[in-house]
Amino acid sequence: MTKKEFSFNDAVLKIEEILKNIESGELDIDKLSSEVKKASELIRECQKKLKTTEEEINKIFRDIS
Repeated sequence: MTKKEFSFNDAVLKIEEILKNIESGELDIDKLSSEVKKASELIRECQKKLKTTEEEINKIFRDIS
């Protein structure tokens, strides 16, 4: 099984959706743990993407100087 292309914007939207559901109190307590876990995984992926992007941009700037 191949990993789906990671979309930073889609991940942020999903995190915001999960937070909205938690804050509203509408999230079923049986799903709370899995939703928090999903948000945590998305946050980690976003952090990785930000770090990778920063490294790529820094390399580009080094290459042009």
